[in-house]
Amino acid sequence: MSRDILFLLPPGFSDNDRREFCPECAEIWGVLSYYPAIKEAIDIRYQPIDRPRLEMTGLFGDEHQNCPTLMLSDDADAGEVPIKTANGARLIDNARDIAKYFAHRYGTAFPRGS
Repeated sequence: MSRDILFLLPPGFSDNDRREFCPECAEIWGVLSYYPAIKEAIDIRYQPIDRPRLEMTGLFGDEHQNCPTLMLSDDADAGEVPIKTANGARLIDNARDIAKYFAHRYGTAFPRGS
């Protein structure tokens, strides 16, 4: 795989009898709006709110369905960002670590406090 893949929930979805959004996915969209060149360098795939999220379970197994999740490309150097592995895939499954990875890989600013 030559590009990182970012799994996000859509900006708005129906859950709990109302429209909602995922705060961590919104945090990542904020980073992407600050640094739009990253959007061109990665694949972004929206996942449904309902589980199982079949695309993700097919890649990572049932235990890794969190959004946002970034699946790293084969050659990606994550520096000191903690990486998880599942079914041979390397992934980062929280917004702050994804932002740190973007800073390491693409030279963007680091999130405050990291």
